[in-house]
Amino acid sequence: MTDVHPSAQHGFSTQAVTYAQGRPDYPRQLTGWLADALHINAQSTVIDLGAGTGKFTRLLSTLAPTLIAVEPVAAMGAQLTKLLPDVRLVDGTAESIPLPSASADAVVCAQAFHWFSTRAALADIHRVLKPGGRLGLVWNVRDESVDWVAAITQIITPYEGDTPRFHTGRWREAFTGEYFSDPKMICFPYSHVGSPQEVIMDRFLSVSFIAALPASEKARVTEQLRRLIDTHPALKGRDTVAFPYQTQAYVCNRLS
Repeated sequence: MTDVHPSAQHGFSTQAVTYAQGRPDYPRQLTGWLADALHINAQSTVIDLGAGTGKFTRLLSTLAPTLIAVEPVAAMGAQLTKLLPDVRLVDGTAESIPLPSASADAVVCAQAFHWFSTRAALADIHRVLKPGGRLGLVWNVRDESVDWVAAITQIITPYEGDTPRFHTGRWREAFTGEYFSDPKMICFPYSHVGSPQEVIMDRFLSVSFIAALPASEKARVTEQLRRLIDTHPALKGRDTVAFPYQTQAYVCNRLS
């Protein structure tokens, strides 16, 4: 099995509970997209690859009773099982999916594909999909046109190092026309509404490379985030915050 990136293994292992609490859910429109673009229905067998704590798995489970979650980080999988005890969970990576060939109608990766955007991963996803199967990629992307959201990005970006990130666009390089068609995107607006602790503190302290920091540096990030919450006019004194996202959903057709 291919090793999991150290930032993911360490950060997500130590902050799985915070991740489950702080990560946003997904817009309701994605249900229609999953049905229309990925052809997911009650007869489909679906793989949630890099399922994490089950945030997206829960949405998939409303459409596809035959659902298999694949997650290599044990602490994340434990949270998924607590949330969705009836969903089958297997330990595996995108490059070595422990499922039979041509066994799935769709594979979906939410907030995950940038971690394993390689030719080897696409080859194994291609293997487990039936002919005509589809790959769906979903990300909640921060709306940095909002000044306080951009300020959060400035706080955390110096720590990302070589951690794979969606915003770099490097994940697209794996699509060479060998296994899948080029990703086709649709966008949905979404707001994660909750307390500042949930939508800002828990959300960003669960970012892999922040969660993996030494205690002193993590404390520095925590202090910067709290100062932003306490001083920014749009955040100061508020019990509830609406954190703006753009949910980007991509469909890729399996090539024969």
